Amino acid sequence: MYGQLHGKPLVMVFFSTLFSLVIGLPLGVLLCITAPEQQGGIIPHAILNNVLGRIVNVLRSFPFIILMILLFPLSRLILGTSIGTRAAIVPLSIAAAPFVARVIESALKEVDPGMVQAAKAMGSTNMQIIVKVLLPEAMPSLVAGITLTIINLIGYSAMAGAIGAGGLGDLAIRYGYQRFRADVLLVSVIVILVMVEACQVVGDYLVARLMAKR
Repeated sequence: MYGQLHGKPLVMVFFSTLFSLVIGLPLGVLLCITAPEQQGGIIPHAILNNVLGRIVNVLRSFPFIILMILLFPLSRLILGTSIGTRAAIVPLSIAAAPFVARVIESALKEVDPGMVQAAKAMGSTNMQIIVKVLLPEAMPSLVAGITLTIINLIGYSAMAGAIGAGGLGDLAIRYGYQRFRADVLLVSVIVILVMVEACQVVGDYLVARLMAKR
């Protein structure tokens, strides 16, 4: 039974973080660069920015348990199943991607506008400004935001036990709650706390190292 504490939560969190970054990173960059020039946009585009912003807001407004149910067809289409650890990665990734996008947008907007203006004056292209100025300068904030995303995904992965995703959520529900095993619930909570604390410590360490190198 306690063997379920290993592997599945880490698999879900790892791949969900990876896929949410793949979706959220370009989305966050687009949100930043298409914003009005006064807000740091280097390619202002009001319509695109407004559409992307609304899509992100809509996806973020869904409670995760409802989003999991709504994405059953998509999970079945991509993976051939809507139940289990692999299937849970789809709603976890889509739930986290809008959050990642907003984190990246916010981090990029914190970059000193003077640095962007200097890069423009030196003839840098928009892509060079994004890759060589915005992303490197925002790296400490990006790492802090990704750490927060991982911690949120740990909590979401526990909820994914409701669709048979295994791991801590499944263990807590099937063995702890339904069989009145308080010890199982306690162990599940302790493991989640340890995972969250470990992520926060590592994230804080990386942010401190990046800040020190500036």
